[in-house]
Amino acid sequence: MTSKPDPKVTCYSEGEAGLMAQSQTMRGRLFHPLLALLARLRITANHLTLLSLLTGLAFCPLFLWGAKSAAFGLLATHVLLDGLDGPLARFTHRASNQGSFTDTMADQVVVAFTTLTLVHARVAGAWPGGLYLFLYSLVVVFAMVRNALAIPYSWLVRPRFLIYGWFLVETYLWPGTLDGALWIISALLAVKVLTGFIQIRRKM
Repeated sequence: MTSKPDPKVTCYSEGEAGLMAQSQTMRGRLFHPLLALLARLRITANHLTLLSLLTGLAFCPLFLWGAKSAAFGLLATHVLLDGLDGPLARFTHRASNQGSFTDTMADQVVVAFTTLTLVHARVAGAWPGGLYLFLYSLVVVFAMVRNALAIPYSWLVRPRFLIYGWFLVETYLWPGTLDGALWIISALLAVKVLTGFIQIRRKM
């Protein structure tokens, strides 16, 4: 029987839990043949999480070396693999708190290094890029703490896929706009950091 992830180790808001379950079920049905093949090959969800991490990190040197098409291809692969490890864990009845936590941390590492790469390449400014990373990390930490205290967020801002997409917009369509997107997202994240801090403080 598939285990249900303990909310204490998740970074999801209260409303996201049901949506995540529905999404996992839908992806499980959609990719059932692929999941069955991966299971037969003894590829585990942890293997996919590791591969997702590596492909996400591979974006960084390729982007800096100018191989941008390859870099974005690997970033897209990261996103795809990130969407498969959970369904595979449930398909093989190996869903666990440890896997959920590992997946979250891998996602954060990719968010950090890809953003720092854009800052290093002077595609993004140090202030908007740094503030985005700082606030994003705080929101994830606060979400976990709030879940552990049984006062989960009612909703959360999940901007990483939007920002990944904006990397493409910045590179190929609308140069000079990434900083604006980072400032706007950071403002929304700041609201969640403030409300998270207040609720955690009240609970203590």
